[in-house]
Amino acid sequence: MEVLLLFLAVFVALTSLNVVESRKTPVLEYFEYCAVNCRAYSASLTDFGGVGDGETLNTKAFQTAIDHLSQYSSNGGSQLYVPPGRWLTGSFNVTSHFTLFIHKDAVILGSQDENDWPVIDPLPSYGRGRDTQGGRFRSLIFGTNLTDVIITGDNGTLDGQGELWWQKFHHGQLSYTRPYLIEIMYSDNIQISNLTLVNSPSWNVHPVYSSNVIVQGITILAPVNSPNTDGINPDSCTNTRIEDCYIVSGDDCVAVKSGWDEYGIAYGMPTKQLVIRRLTCISPTSAVIALGSEMSGGIEDVRAEDIVAINSESGVRIKTAVGRGGYVKDIYVRRMTMKTMKWAFWMTGDYGSHADNNYDPNALPVVQNVNYRDMVADNVTMAAKLEGISNAPFTGICISNVTIGLAKKAKKVPWNCTDIAGISSGVTPSPCDLLPDQGVQKIGACTFPEDNLPIEDIKVQTCTYYRRKL
Repeated sequence: MEVLLLFLAVFVALTSLNVVESRKTPVLEYFEYCAVNCRAYSASLTDFGGVGDGETLNTKAFQTAIDHLSQYSSNGGSQLYVPPGRWLTGSFNVTSHFTLFIHKDAVILGSQDENDWPVIDPLPSYGRGRDTQGGRFRSLIFGTNLTDVIITGDNGTLDGQGELWWQKFHHGQLSYTRPYLIEIMYSDNIQISNLTLVNSPSWNVHPVYSSNVIVQGITILAPVNSPNTDGINPDSCTNTRIEDCYIVSGDDCVAVKSGWDEYGIAYGMPTKQLVIRRLTCISPTSAVIALGSEMSGGIEDVRAEDIVAINSESGVRIKTAVGRGGYVKDIYVRRMTMKTMKWAFWMTGDYGSHADNNYDPNALPVVQNVNYRDMVADNVTMAAKLEGISNAPFTGICISNVTIGLAKKAKKVPWNCTDIAGISSGVTPSPCDLLPDQGVQKIGACTFPEDNLPIEDIKVQTCTYYRRKL
């Protein structure tokens, strides 16, 4: 009995001690989010001297934090939390097996000082910068030769403060190509999700030479007259999924690319196995989905569905030219709704400038097996402008179950077709003679693959972040 009483006394004492200690334990900062992979180690930007006042430059804080966390890349990975505040920074690098999480009340502001943006070489598949002959400013968030990178949040914001860059572009004052907001190169297993991107100096999201890429739940906002503010540009990428995004842009909402003229041909890395779905786009001067014009490495197996286009120049646009080489093939688009468009469909073999004068004039692009089905459009100026190349016509075009309501001031001839070949079925207004009607019995003629691409089978999981408040 004495032993039992002694045990109970010790137990009560220890319990009381634990209660006292628990009252002293700092409150945990804790939240959950969805990601492809979770991390074992966590830190906040404020742990590394970050100041979110909108004026203090945080480039060193970001880079020091990420460099420190990189030590955990082979031991469970790490995550960096950007808390509420306005975090001014220049370009910084991310690392492998790493998550950057941006709080909904956090804004990462791109510096207005060119000195905060390192200059890097042109992309090898382009041979030069897009704005200038020379190099290019590195993106705000940059990574190369990485594995397993997640840039996400609960709708936190990246603000590129692009007005200064747009004015320099318009006035010819750029020494190098403008920076993007996010660029990941030569990497595998990338997730970019649940963020708002505003006022990018140029393109917003640019995965290039990468594979297994998910871009999901992104809102992109830019003035519709801002130059080259493309939304999402998968470039020489394999196995990519773009979904549930809302984009207002001064250029194409999604622009699929793979290199420019002889440089893209030599690099020879196509964009393929691309899924685009549940996208809403507003772009009065450009396309909702553009293929090209830099497509010299090839574009194939693109599957787009459940797309909403509002007040945009064209719904689906294929852009190429003599000298591009490469190919655009096996393109499948279905269930697209368009409201107030200049063209529903546009293809051209005479688009865009060249990287230099060394392109091969005999490098003719191939465009074949392009399928559009189950679409409705209203208030459209012209149904389609389909212009191939005289000695390299675009072939295998199929348009089925498409109704296009023309605007009051629509063109008298709704279809303009040259140097193309294909079929149609159940299309209003009636297409051009180069797309002969196969009759209502062929209304489902245009195919759409029913198998899943590997990227579609990748699932997210619930991850947690926590740290002790000091």
